[in-house]
Amino acid sequence: MHCLVNENRDFSPGKDIILLKTEACNLMPRLCLGSHPWETVMTAAMRKYPNPMNPSVVGVDVLDRHVDASGKLHSHRLLSTEWGIPSIVKSLIGTCRTRTYVQEHSVVDPVKKTMELKSCNISFTNLVSVDERLVYKPHPHEPHKTILTQEAIISVKGVSLSSYLEGLMANTISSNAKKGREALEWVIKRLNAEIEEFAASARGTMRNSMAAAAFVEK
Repeated sequence: MHCLVNENRDFSPGKDIILLKTEACNLMPRLCLGSHPWETVMTAAMRKYPNPMNPSVVGVDVLDRHVDASGKLHSHRLLSTEWGIPSIVKSLIGTCRTRTYVQEHSVVDPVKKTMELKSCNISFTNLVSVDERLVYKPHPHEPHKTILTQEAIISVKGVSLSSYLEGLMANTISSNAKKGREALEWVIKRLNAEIEEFAASARGTMRNSMAAAAFVEK
């Protein structure tokens, strides 16, 4: 993982803040998500939570969902998460709260076959800001596969915690990126199982109907 870190100091009177910004930290640039078409991956991404790989996400609320004039689907969701903050960090920032909230905006373009998802935390923003961007689109040469481009920008404020929190958040995001891919595979398997179950039920219903019709004819 290559991260370009810029450090900006504000030496104005009364200010002593270091802003560490991990610019466009490409965690998994152009990752190929197996042999899954874009439509399947997009559906799985919309139904990603809850899943056993990301137990920290404890709630998902849809705040808004609409289709614009061009046919794009816009979704605005609020994710409730339990962030495992180390005790030393809790004491330094003066809080015992572990519940954090993340707002997520996504746009699905069914014509261009792209899904762009942006998220940012709305808790602890006085200490850290994490802006993530994910883009799903078909593989340019193998349409039955999907490409995921993922990046994150981490901004940490506070002299005593800046380096520690920046490293902590970068490691957490990297770990969650791997878990997120595993979660997508898990959801896709569930979707395929649901489709197969529905198909089996439909076949059973059809057989019963045909048997009943044959009995009536007799």
